[in-house]
Amino acid sequence: MNVPLKWLNRFGLLLALLAIYLLFIFIAPSSFSTMRNLETIARQTVIVGIAAIGMTFVIISGGIDLSVGSIVAFSSVFVAYFLSKTHFSPLPSAVCAVAVGSAIGLISGFLITRLKVVPFIVTLGMMLLCRGAAKGIAGEQKINAPYTWLNEVLASLPPERSWMILSPGVWIFIFLTLIFAFILRYTVFGRATVAIGSNEQTARLCGIAVERTKVIIYTLSALFASIAGVMQFSRLTVGDPTVAVGLELDVIAAVVIGGASLSGGQGTIFGSLIGALIMTIIRSGCTQMGLENWIQEIVTGAIIITAVALDRLRHRKS
Repeated sequence: MNVPLKWLNRFGLLLALLAIYLLFIFIAPSSFSTMRNLETIARQTVIVGIAAIGMTFVIISGGIDLSVGSIVAFSSVFVAYFLSKTHFSPLPSAVCAVAVGSAIGLISGFLITRLKVVPFIVTLGMMLLCRGAAKGIAGEQKINAPYTWLNEVLASLPPERSWMILSPGVWIFIFLTLIFAFILRYTVFGRATVAIGSNEQTARLCGIAVERTKVIIYTLSALFASIAGVMQFSRLTVGDPTVAVGLELDVIAAVVIGGASLSGGQGTIFGSLIGALIMTIIRSGCTQMGLENWIQEIVTGAIIITAVALDRLRHRKS
């Protein structure tokens, strides 16, 4: 591989992000390039971005998780429920919501590995189950919760806290990205995830505990979706069982745009981060230009198809 092509493969996604941002600087209103809008873009990326961390492990392992959107809604409802009904303090409420949401991934992992049911069917069932449970717990309406510091985690920074530069939720997202990028690249668990996605039978013959690793992967996916649910609660300040419908598609799209292969065995956490940022920048730019939602959906869909087509071409050449 020649040097220019090697550098293009390594930094092509980052260049695409920069190109899309520069394009909107030229064609969108001047408000698009302000620091305030950049901070807004960062906050708007958090929910999809956090869920995409877990989805990256799933897709690299050769699986899929359709339940993440429903788990986001489920967890946001549980946070509001614990705050309003049980009078838990904010931190225990968030921890309990994340624990309950993570248990859903644990169950999915056991069903996939023990009953040998394909991930698409298991997670599709969990998507409907979690959405229905969220509506049942909330009585098919929003749950209002008392105001706490959780409401400020993903809110715009007030002037007295401008020294933080970014909202606490964005810093949490950055921290999780760095930690799990390291785990995926440099740990035994990360290498096992890639090996399973590349060739599950070979991974099994090499002594990798495939079933156990898959259970952990789907539990991680639900864990990050639950954390995203806490962020969703912070953003809306209520527990709403109808939010995040179709969010799983945005999360999968972010991972695929970020270079992960739906065939498994390939992908990075930083790539998924860039994929999530690309989607947010496109939506922000289109919104500031006054374009309707259907145009934004067409543009995002075209980018997803292009990313998948490029992935298939890359695999065909290899």
